[in-house]
Amino acid sequence: MGSSVRAVGSFASALFLLVQPLSAFDTPLSDTAVREAYFLGQHHDEVFADLLRKYAIALPEPKSGPYIASVSFYTPYALTALNSNQHPLSYSAQQAQLDHLKQPEIVRVVVQICFTASYGQFIVHPVGFRSNSPKGFEVRPYDFWRQFRVRVFQNDRFIVPRNAYGEPSLRCGDDGCDVTGATLTFEYPADAFTENSATVETDPPEGDPVVVDFDLTSFR
Repeated sequence: MGSSVRAVGSFASALFLLVQPLSAFDTPLSDTAVREAYFLGQHHDEVFADLLRKYAIALPEPKSGPYIASVSFYTPYALTALNSNQHPLSYSAQQAQLDHLKQPEIVRVVVQICFTASYGQFIVHPVGFRSNSPKGFEVRPYDFWRQFRVRVFQNDRFIVPRNAYGEPSLRCGDDGCDVTGATLTFEYPADAFTENSATVETDPPEGDPVVVDFDLTSFR
């Protein structure tokens, strides 16, 4: 009787594990994974740059409209390395472990937008109603990025972000700063990703939607 109960219990436990949502990448991170990511982040050279490139897809410039230059999908492992890299040399592996435990694990999707010749800092429009009216210039709104729609899917399931924000990209010189584009950031619960792939779709106010597919099995 005892053996039968243990067998049934073992089967039930195995079945429970099978039906639990699993992620293609590491989440939650083990202490070992946090430590590994910390030491990768302490590199301020091509080692760290190569790591981040694995989580980003660069895109070709369109013939017209705004340029969706890149889309990045940062897992908790990549974000732990990024956090380590952004701290001073006095930042320790022990502190990285403590910082990791303070916050829930997230995925961060970053969309980089650049201005182009046809979609730039200035909006060109006629100053009159006639077709031959002279052209005028209007500065594009500082928060122009609000006109872009970004959605993340797994199969046909829309993933709801827990946080989203944008900021303009600036190029500054002696005469001040010019807006050159924007960076859009979206944060999601890491355990929301239970499939092996994810799709990021960006709908610009002008031009065609940009769709990027990520193979999550290639990520930590």
